[in-house]
Amino acid sequence: MKCFKKFISSLLSIALIGMSLNQANAAIVTNAEVIDHAQADYARSSVLQSIQRADVKAQLLAMGVNPADIESRVNMMTAEEIEMLNRHMDELPVGGDVLGVILIVFIVFVITDVIGATDIFTFIKPVN
Repeated sequence: MKCFKKFISSLLSIALIGMSLNQANAAIVTNAEVIDHAQADYARSSVLQSIQRADVKAQLLAMGVNPADIESRVNMMTAEEIEMLNRHMDELPVGGDVLGVILIVFIVFVITDVIGATDIFTFIKPVN
């Protein structure tokens, strides 16, 4: 019995030491940070909904963009890039210029390829 207690106490000591090595860090999250994060998520979902439309997918396919890569590329975009894309999409006429939206998306993809964040177009070499 004494040997068993010694084994359990040693095991618990090792577990406590192991838990203390993985310390969690807590920080205060401001309201502005929460709002910014929510707005970024909303903007990203708005772009994803736009590219899910059949006419936009058809145009992207015509331009040689793989539909399977589009969602992952949008998810890799920064909040600023998403905001710029949404701003340009909001400026377009309602129900109108789908080609303009596709052109904006294409330009953003080219920019992300040039900076090396993505690798969708083989004719673009990233800047090192």
